[in-house]
Amino acid sequence: MTQYGRTRPRLLRAALALVAAGAFAAPLVAHAGAQAEERLAASVVSGLQRAIGDNPVPRDYAERAGVRPWLSEMSQRLAARFPDEAARTEFLATVHYEAVRAGLDPQLVLGVIHHESNFRKYAVSVADARGFMQVMPFWLRLIGTPDQNLFQLRTNLRYGCTILRHYLDVENGDVYRALGRYNGSLGRPEYPTAVMAATHRYQPNAPVVAIRTAATSPAR
Repeated sequence: MTQYGRTRPRLLRAALALVAAGAFAAPLVAHAGAQAEERLAASVVSGLQRAIGDNPVPRDYAERAGVRPWLSEMSQRLAARFPDEAARTEFLATVHYEAVRAGLDPQLVLGVIHHESNFRKYAVSVADARGFMQVMPFWLRLIGTPDQNLFQLRTNLRYGCTILRHYLDVENGDVYRALGRYNGSLGRPEYPTAVMAATHRYQPNAPVVAIRTAATSPAR
């Protein structure tokens, strides 16, 4: 058991083998799967609605002592993907804030974004999942409002982290099953294995690997 849920050694070893083999050097596309709208209990809907309630990133968040070292480390890894330092800092501060707010490992959220959209703000899948974390639009109707924009950084990350947290709770902290639900492929190992391999890229002791730019990874 880890702080953020159980992992399965065999699948994790397979994920790390993918990293060692350079499987993520190839251009990535949006990987949202067949996540389907579910019937949620009223209490669950109410809880999710509260979770996505407006609570913006504090203005000084990036400068906080507990956050600054993480931002510095991750900034090096994403420098090629976000050449503008201010945009890179805003993105990373938002990832960290929304992940911690939802009780998620920020590295896991980066792994989801890496695999889902390859850090493309306007990525759209064939199923119409949108943005960095490939959020399905039906969530706006279920727990939000139709006027919310899933291509907006904080909105997308707020929804994505809230939904992933919900699935972790449903699966009693099992990261692999929660990721399967997030992708709509529960019971299949490919997606959670790939996300955990991507997550490994952003661990402090992992080697820095260049990320492909949008020009080489068109949204599907």
